[in-house]
Amino acid sequence: MGEDDSLRARYETSQGLMDQLRYAAETLSMEFDRWDEPHVSGPGLYFIVVADTDYGAYTDALGSNTWPVDRCRIVGDPLDAFIDAAREVAFSRDGAVVVAADGTIQEQMVRVRSDGAEGMVYPDWMGTRHLSAMEASTREEVLWAVTLSEENGRVTTYHDGNYRDYEREDLGGRWRPDG
Repeated sequence: MGEDDSLRARYETSQGLMDQLRYAAETLSMEFDRWDEPHVSGPGLYFIVVADTDYGAYTDALGSNTWPVDRCRIVGDPLDAFIDAAREVAFSRDGAVVVAADGTIQEQMVRVRSDGAEGMVYPDWMGTRHLSAMEASTREEVLWAVTLSEENGRVTTYHDGNYRDYEREDLGGRWRPDG
């Protein structure tokens, strides 16, 4: 199996994991009902899915910002525990939550260093979290990134420098209770 085939296999098997991360972000966005209030910040999240847990070459630890691994160590195992932990992190911590390709969540949250991704065009709505996720997704070691905007509940997925954006009114698709 060549290098391209290996990366493709990791990418394909990570789709289900990315779907779970996106589902958690969408759940938190949809359950928060104060988005229209001035001076109120909603939940904010930033996940990166990495091919290898040796990510120290392009990240910096963010001190006391940690994921509660004592309550949830693996994405979706069980899903309620993962969403509860994500809710706590989304309201009280900052930085990227690092998730290995097998779904194991790393305790230490990080800042992903910019690699000076030249030529990238960023939409005006992107804040720091989103810019970082988009740049991080260009790294060979990062399979996916997912963000939840604390400003408006927008959920965005990133892969290979590209993004797919879901504004709050578009979340949940046909399963949305009011959709």
